[in-house]
Parts: sequence; C-alpha cells; structure tokens
Amino acid sequence: MAETVEQYVERILSNVDQDPLSIQSATKRNLEQLVASVSGENLKRRLSPERWSIAEIAAHLADAEVVAAFRIRKIVSEPGCALAAFDQDAWAKNLNYEERDTAQSVEDFGRLRDMNLALLRKLTADEWERHGIHAERGKETLRRVVELYAGHDINHLRQIGSVVKDIQSEQAA
Repeated sequence: MAETVEQYVERILSNVDQDPLSIQSATKRNLEQLVASVSGENLKRRLSPERWSIAEIAAHLADAEVVAAFRIRKIVSEPGCALAAFDQDAWAKNLNYEERDTAQSVEDFGRLRDMNLALLRKLTADEWERHGIHAERGKETLRRVVELYAGHDINHLRQIGSVVKDIQSEQAA
C-alpha cells in the first residue's frame, strides 16, 4: 500500500535528530564520499526494479535541490504563496535520471545546496516563520520545509548507503 502524505512527513521528519542546517551542510560531503565508493556501471545498477540506482538518487537530489531553491525563495518573498508538488517518478523518467552523469549530478547538487545554505543562514527569525501552502501538505513554514529537506537528505543517503553495501557484499562474495 502506498504511503500517505502524513506517513511520508512523519517518516522523513523522524530522520531529523539535529539542527537541519547541520544535516544539510554535511550532505554534500557525505554524498560525495558514498558515490566515490562505487565505480563505473555500478553507479547505474539497480539492485531491484523498484529501487533507484545511485545515479538516479543523485539526479533526484540535484533536482530536489532546484525545487527547494524555488520554494525557499517563494516563501521568503511571497509569504502565503502556493507551493506546487512534483511527481518524482515522472521527473526521473522524463528527465532521464538513469542516463545522467552521476558526478555531474553530485556537483550540481553541491552548488545548489551551497547557494541555498548561504541564503538560509542570513534569514531573520521572522523569515523562518513565513509559510507557503503546499499542494499536498498544506501550510508549511520555511522552518518545516528546511526540516523536511534535511530528513529527505538522510533518507536518500541511507538508500545510497544500502546500495553501496549490497554492491560491496556481492563483489566480496
């Protein structure tokens, strides 16, 4: 059975056990290290049809950071604004995640994340409490959006770590 929006939010937020900006700051380095531990075609290898490859996850993280950049700026500039949802599976298929260069995705993610963190670190307490109206989740403060992205980071780093572990186990056997 598919996860509800409420279940997704609860699962993602359960990953956030420290300051979300600290998590987001560490993600770039953690992603680089995980990706560097796998080479060649293994980056594009799916261990099962329903699981994304490391390359697809990296592409998703880069594109999700584009969405984060837009949402952050919308909320700060237009409090109460509408925030569109996006279909990650449609993006993966139609933006050819399976064909994307993993190193480029990681680099793109890092550049975008650095840009977003620079903006977030300059915000006032009032700006952190501004909100948008997410199409699926309703009213979300900027603080909640940042927490969700931090939890999203942890979720996908764990997925990549699991794939890396499976690949390394297969190679050791």
